[in-house]
Amino acid sequence: MQAFLALEDGKVFKGRSFGSSGERTGEVVFNTSMAGYQEIITDPSYKGQIVVMTYPLMGNYGVNKEDAESRRPFLEGFVVKEYSKIASNWVKEQSLGEYLKENNILGIEGIDTRELTLHIREKGAMKAVLSTKDSDEASLIKKAQSCSGLVGIDLVKEVSVSRKYNYPHIKDAAYKVAVLDCGVKYNILRNLARHHCNVIVFPAQATCKEILDSGVDGVLLSNGPGDPAAVDYVVRTVRNLIGKIPIFGICLGHQMLGLALGGKTYKLKFGHHGANHPVKDLRTGKVSITAQNHGFCVDIDSLNKKDIELTHVNLNDATLEGLRHKKLPLFCVQFHPEASPGPHDAGYLFAEFTKLMRKSKKRKN
Repeated sequence: MQAFLALEDGKVFKGRSFGSSGERTGEVVFNTSMAGYQEIITDPSYKGQIVVMTYPLMGNYGVNKEDAESRRPFLEGFVVKEYSKIASNWVKEQSLGEYLKENNILGIEGIDTRELTLHIREKGAMKAVLSTKDSDEASLIKKAQSCSGLVGIDLVKEVSVSRKYNYPHIKDAAYKVAVLDCGVKYNILRNLARHHCNVIVFPAQATCKEILDSGVDGVLLSNGPGDPAAVDYVVRTVRNLIGKIPIFGICLGHQMLGLALGGKTYKLKFGHHGANHPVKDLRTGKVSITAQNHGFCVDIDSLNKKDIELTHVNLNDATLEGLRHKKLPLFCVQFHPEASPGPHDAGYLFAEFTKLMRKSKKRKN
């Protein structure tokens, strides 16, 4: 089946459908990862976005339940140069195309993803429409131009759980952690469990009182989609938690902490999406290869440097990748330490979080 990808600036790409049929709008972005397409597809942070993979071949190892990062895919569409009809992997349960169809996600192959990626790099991420039912280019461009985009839109409510739940408990747990779910990836929960934490996952609408009344030792602010400035209720909760309990923020959680500490966020030209972003830890000089997925960033100049230390910086564009409070038990990073492209470059951050909780428990006792 023929499929079309039309951008708001009038550029149109024609290809073939390999997922569900229909029509979706969203912001089109590119991801530079060579593998891990199932983890990308099931990352809730991609809600509202159409993802273009720069690596030319996708689908060659199929899909399995164990590699999913959330309960279902949330992205609006998946764009590849070539979809592999043959999938070979001992843990494969179904093909990528079957998985997309099952979850009502549009996929398009057969377009020049290099041309599209270069176009996004030059012009910036932009609104787009992906369609198998409309072949009129003028109509498609108009639809792309009229869609809402990401700025000022609360997408967290679309991906967060509706009620709190307990992640499977472990016997040797030393800590109890609340995860504020703005679109949490399952591997964040797995990493907390590996670091001897029992986890309670709270919906994004949870209040400071609800979290503290659960008797947790720390709070993790999760990743998630869209504009952090549009989710003011989460920022309010974070602001009320500051100083009362150790806090660790990841990706959107980093942005929420930045806003709660009085900073500002802004939209990046085409965002950071991939598994090969070099980030320098300013405290040690160590450079980690990180996985990233975000279109917004905390403005370094908007933060009060008297109380806040900048801990990490992106070596590609010098944007802020991490901060900590000099007096209070909180820190955050813009990248995904749980995604492990290094593969273990950034795993130390979970150990830092448990160290903060251990110190806090000693002071209370």
